[in-house]
Amino acid sequence: MPKSLTIAAALAASALALAGCAGPAPSQPSTTSSSSQEKVALTLWTGFTGGDRPAYDALVKAFNDSHPDIQVTMEVQPWDTIGQKLPAAWATGQGPDLATPNFDPNILSQYLKTNSLLPITATGTGEGQIDVEHLAPAAIKAFTQDGKLYAVPANVATLQLYYNKALFAAAGIAAPPTTVDEFRADAQKLTGNGVFGLSIADHETIQMWPILQWLDGSDIVDQNNCSLLSSPETVKSLSAWSKLVIDKFAPVGLSGAESDSLFSAGKAAMQLNGPWAAAGYTKAGIDLGVAAVPAGVNGSTTLASTVPMAISAKTKYPVQAQEFLAWWTGKTAQRQFALDSGFPPVRTDMADDAKLASNEVVAKFAAALPTARLYLPGVPSATKVDSDVYVTLIGQITRGEDVAKATAEATTKLNALTGCSK
Repeated sequence: MPKSLTIAAALAASALALAGCAGPAPSQPSTTSSSSQEKVALTLWTGFTGGDRPAYDALVKAFNDSHPDIQVTMEVQPWDTIGQKLPAAWATGQGPDLATPNFDPNILSQYLKTNSLLPITATGTGEGQIDVEHLAPAAIKAFTQDGKLYAVPANVATLQLYYNKALFAAAGIAAPPTTVDEFRADAQKLTGNGVFGLSIADHETIQMWPILQWLDGSDIVDQNNCSLLSSPETVKSLSAWSKLVIDKFAPVGLSGAESDSLFSAGKAAMQLNGPWAAAGYTKAGIDLGVAAVPAGVNGSTTLASTVPMAISAKTKYPVQAQEFLAWWTGKTAQRQFALDSGFPPVRTDMADDAKLASNEVVAKFAAALPTARLYLPGVPSATKVDSDVYVTLIGQITRGEDVAKATAEATTKLNALTGCSK
């Protein structure tokens, strides 16, 4: 698959059904628009089973209410079920008209191999068109191959810095850190009396450690998918951050849930996390602040995750399916979704939206969209690179293993997985 397919990192329970799904494509695909008398039924499979599911349900209902000639049925089921059923269904012209194939956008490459994805052509700024110029740039880049767009973001989340205002005040720190040097220094100042300055999970969660590397100007792979883990910049960066853990300014070996619990209990002063965590922290009584990830040596950056929403190549209704995607990514829908879910909109041109600006959490996470990056975008065997190489590496160095030795071994493993011959 061409390297231009750059797809990177989060979010289901009705019975699997094929009734009402798209059948084999007719010899002349329908070009019926929503203004015709024909009532079109579209089926959408998603894996949105979490606490934000009602926001997706409400979005589909709003579309149906405003489009009487196009009705979408969203079938929610576990991601594993979608992963088992959808590839064969789409490859044989069955299954839903639209789907979010996986929370890992790298999965799209598998569907392209079987010619299962419809190229999205209804792009532009007119009514019923997808305004790609104002969608999250990392997502659009991720979903484009050879100049053709194959998905739009069903959602986009960024990671920002959560901090406990009460603990900051107790430590005599007036404001959250704005530079990477302040970030490390504050983690040390805030540690004590049973409190860690910084809580960072390293497994069973969205990745946080790549952000720490990016702040120092290092990375995991280059443009040829060859390892950068043993580069001088990476060794220096990982040495500095792992030392914070070894010196007990941050806990070792936490899962995402354990890190969340620590912050919720007031036992950590800072944490990198996504918008989904805010409501729980507020409910736990944390005097919560949300700030941008401190600027690194190359400016502002953070990690983004996105779930692709794609159309079956065999749908009977390509025009109406694209009309649904255009509405989903439009300003009205994204305003509703952001306010209902706490996620930022998938658009970058809503900073002046008064309703969104009044919601601190949404506004903070939305502000990171233009410079947010995906994790391991388009990297071959990205899932195994993460689980077998990167997670293992972080676990080793935070427990005291020599960073230079561990990163050298990780480089050999990573290059074998990606096929790098350097």
